[in-house]
Amino acid sequence: MLYEQIATLPVIRAERFMLRPLRRSDVGLIGFYTADKRVAEATRVIPHPLPAGATEAYVERCLNEGCGEDIWVMDGSEHGLDEVLGVVSLTPMDRGQSEIVYWVAPALWNTGLASEAVAAMVEANPHRARTLFAEVFQDNLGSARVLTNSGFEYLGDAEAYSVARGRTVPTWTYVRKMA
Repeated sequence: MLYEQIATLPVIRAERFMLRPLRRSDVGLIGFYTADKRVAEATRVIPHPLPAGATEAYVERCLNEGCGEDIWVMDGSEHGLDEVLGVVSLTPMDRGQSEIVYWVAPALWNTGLASEAVAAMVEANPHRARTLFAEVFQDNLGSARVLTNSGFEYLGDAEAYSVARGRTVPTWTYVRKMA
């Protein structure tokens, strides 16, 4: 018999959903949303087309020790929404810093859910980070607004490789100093 690892991440409440730890039952909806080219191309690491088994491997890797990032699922089931609306992750860095990464299901874009998720994560600050970093591709103005709405300040231009796009893409880097 297989047992799912008991998550040690806190549940973070937002107005329309909760941010809860990732679980194996999330594979189906995460796979459905990340197979969308628009989601994949807004990230550095999601390939497009999404290979068979990629979502299962991602979830399994992230449920085990040594994943390198903490993953929360935006779960709207308590409010009549889907069990998976998107994902938010924090990757610890050195010197009390963390990087925040997020994506939301395309059908829910421009509804404020991403801003709500980032604001809830900033308020909870589960890593107790002194500084949060984030980056967005320069052609993703919506994600840039999400960050500035949550108190992030523009830090500078850079570039990052996008697996889905198969090339390096210009980015904007943002920083938020925590209290």
